[in-house]
Amino acid sequence: MGIGMKRLFSSLGAIGLSAALMVGCSSNESAGKDGGNTSKGAMEGYKAGDTFKAEEKFDLSILYMDQPTYPYKKDWLLWEKITETTNVTLKPTLVPLSDYPQKRSLLISSGDAPLVIPKTYPGEESAFVASGAILPVSDYIDKMPHFKEKVEKWNLEAELEGLKQNDGKYYLLPGLHEEVWPDYTLLIRTDIFEKHNIEIPSTWDELYTAMKKLKELYPDVTPFSDRFTFNSTLNIAATGFGTKAGWGFGNGLSYDESKDEFIYAATTNEYKEMLEYFHKLTEEGLLDKESFTQEDDQAIQKFVTGKSFIINGNSQTINLHRTDMDKTLGKGKYSISKITVPGGPAGQLMGGSRLENGVMISAKAKESENFEAILQFIDWLYYSDEGQEFAKWGVEGTTFTKENGVRKLVEDVNYNGLNPEGTKDLRVDYGFSGGVFAYGGTTELLHSMMSEEEVKFQEDMAKTKTTIPQDPPIPYSVQDREKVSLLSTPLKDYTDQNTLKFIMGDRDLKEFDKFVEELKGQGLDQYLEIANKTYKEYKKNK
Repeated sequence: MGIGMKRLFSSLGAIGLSAALMVGCSSNESAGKDGGNTSKGAMEGYKAGDTFKAEEKFDLSILYMDQPTYPYKKDWLLWEKITETTNVTLKPTLVPLSDYPQKRSLLISSGDAPLVIPKTYPGEESAFVASGAILPVSDYIDKMPHFKEKVEKWNLEAELEGLKQNDGKYYLLPGLHEEVWPDYTLLIRTDIFEKHNIEIPSTWDELYTAMKKLKELYPDVTPFSDRFTFNSTLNIAATGFGTKAGWGFGNGLSYDESKDEFIYAATTNEYKEMLEYFHKLTEEGLLDKESFTQEDDQAIQKFVTGKSFIINGNSQTINLHRTDMDKTLGKGKYSISKITVPGGPAGQLMGGSRLENGVMISAKAKESENFEAILQFIDWLYYSDEGQEFAKWGVEGTTFTKENGVRKLVEDVNYNGLNPEGTKDLRVDYGFSGGVFAYGGTTELLHSMMSEEEVKFQEDMAKTKTTIPQDPPIPYSVQDREKVSLLSTPLKDYTDQNTLKFIMGDRDLKEFDKFVEELKGQGLDQYLEIANKTYKEYKKNK
């Protein structure tokens, strides 16, 4: 997931749509309204393992999230090869990354959305179900053999269950991963740790001990200064404390298996214990208090200039930091590394889902004479091994080579530091490995685009961690969804405010029980009642 996306996908509402949007729409897309043939162009006998190629050429409109780091180009090899391989010409409606959720919402509600709507995270589709604007894709999975095969082979049925709405159907085709894929963790100055024989911490308590030692050795340095307003660190830490927080807080509901009911994560002893831990860090000058308010660039500058030794990050940010540190500290004069996420009181646990952002399909697609061919095209591009390799690596012989199953970028092409001498970029110059098409797939494919260092991190996480199960679904009715939306937002806002106060020491943790009572005064009991009533009904009717 892109670095700024966590924030992007938390925004709601719609804002004015720029006249600069490029709306591409084929005349074929509305040709099926009179009840004509909706399978025009579809491949006869299409099955898993087949390369999709429409029997007749057609255009297909798609919403395209334009990334500033690799902005849209109409002459990308990506577009050319999609048309050449599938007989489908994609017509993108361009929307800037910064406005994507809002403008997607506006396009759907106005009836002007393209037929294919990618880059939608599980849960975001719920807002569009009641209007009938998007297709209940679960009704058409038999026409998508690659999707169906991966779900069955990887036992993803239980996770897909969590996408079901109150009508028992799901409306999003998510990206499918073979295994959970962790990314964010703590980055540390390993050269500093090694210089003073400080063990790389494997638990949060060990991290505290290590930072105490660092503070003694470097009294003018605050060991840990964070970015992402600390929400990524709260997210990865919460799992080990047996709770939810930060980016992973979501709607605040957490399933208690012992009681077979949902509770509010921020009211638990586990949440309080996590607050006590991080409060201790700020109180003792080990964690920079500015971590909760500073801009990312400020945190980065502290890290790359040696004013801090620990920061949250992922496989992309570590390479960016190395580029900066070559300039600020000097090449070969430092070393940094992603560490395995520390374990907590609840154990060495790892959260995460094997479902990634995915594709909504406009309900208007069913009216198209190419409807079945559209389903087959999406199935091949997003869910076949061939389509996923193409979306990530590009064209064999042009952007990569493949020998004995091992892929390698050609000499003049770079991607995320894999081939730093390359003069061309796989995303910028060719359009591949972008966020609109390249997600999901086998672990082997995922690892193939990682450095050896990142593969080791993934393997260490898999070896060390136990993945916690996903919470069961709560498929609200339209009316109840509106009620819980009105309740959940102020509850989360109040939780966020007080989480910060407790950690910073602006509110005494002795008042935690009072904080819980204050949440109840804001409708927490009603919120839990609706959630558990819906869950019990779902379970009874399952």
